[in-house]
Amino acid sequence: MLDLNNLNIDFMGGRRKAYIVSAIMIIVSLLSMAVRGLNLGIDFTGGTLVELSYSESVDLAEVRNAISGSAYSDAVVQYFGSSSEIMIRIPLRTELSSAQISNELLELLRESGREVQLHRVDFVGPQVGEDLREGAILATLIAMGLILIYVAMRFQMRFSVGANVALLHDPIITIGFFSILGLEFDLTVVAAVLAVIGYSINDTIVIFDRIREVFRKQRKASPSEVMNMAINQTLSRTTMTSWATLLVVIALFFFGGRVIHGFSIALIVGVLVGTYSSIFVASALALDLGVTRKDLMPVEKEGQPVDDLP
Repeated sequence: MLDLNNLNIDFMGGRRKAYIVSAIMIIVSLLSMAVRGLNLGIDFTGGTLVELSYSESVDLAEVRNAISGSAYSDAVVQYFGSSSEIMIRIPLRTELSSAQISNELLELLRESGREVQLHRVDFVGPQVGEDLREGAILATLIAMGLILIYVAMRFQMRFSVGANVALLHDPIITIGFFSILGLEFDLTVVAAVLAVIGYSINDTIVIFDRIREVFRKQRKASPSEVMNMAINQTLSRTTMTSWATLLVVIALFFFGGRVIHGFSIALIVGVLVGTYSSIFVASALALDLGVTRKDLMPVEKEGQPVDDLP
C-alpha cells in the first residue's frame, strides 16, 4: 500500500510539463467559450417561473412526460417544498405572455386527470438576467481581489501572484468544461465556481504554510527542495480532503436530483482541477518568480541576525 506520509516526489521538477498541460486546458476552455459560448440557464437569459401544486404526491418524471411533446419540453421541472408542489422554469418565449404559458401548462398537466392548482407565475426578463450575469462576474472578481490582498499580507507578493493565477486557472477550466459539453450554466453553477475558488485557496494556503515552515527549518535546502518537501508532507492531507469532498459531491450528482446536476458537476471538476493547481501551479509560480527563504523569515529584531531567529 502506498504510504503518502513518506513520499519524495519531485513536483517542482515537473512544473514545466504542468504549465503546458494547464496552458492547453485554458486555451481550449477560452476558445470554446469564445466560439460556442455558454448554454445559459433561465437565471441569465430570462423566462417564466410557474409554481403548481397537486392534490397528492406526484413523480417528477410524470410531469416531464406530460409536457415532453409540447413547446415546453425544454422546461426545468423540480419539487418546491413538498413532493406535491412543483416548480417549472421555462426559457424565454417572446411570443407568449406569462398568463398564456401558465394556462397552457395547466391544460397539459390536467390531461392526466389529476387535480392541479396554480399558485404563482413570475416572469424573469432578459435585463434581470443580464444584471445577474454581471453580478456573478463582479462577485468572482471581488473574491479574487480580496484573496490577492490576504495572501500578500500573510505570506509574500510572489505567493499571492501564484495563488491568484491558480484561482484564475480553476474557474476558467471549470466554466470551459460546461461550454465544451454544452451543459446548462445557471446561478447554481456560479455558486459552485465560487465554492471551488474557496476550496482551492484553502488547499493552497495549507501548502504555503508548510513551505514557510520548512524554509525556516531547512536552512541549507534550495527553494525547489523546500517546496518539494512541503508538498510531499501535505500530500496526504490534500489527497484525503479531495477524496472526501468528491465522495460527497458524487453522491449529490447521483442522488440529489436533476436540479443540482450542474452544481455537482461543477464541484467535481473544480475539486479535481483545484487540487492539481494547488500542487503544480501556485507553488511552482512562486518558485519561478524567485521566492527565497529570506522572503518568509520573520522581521529581523534589532541586534539579532536572521539566521538566529526561530
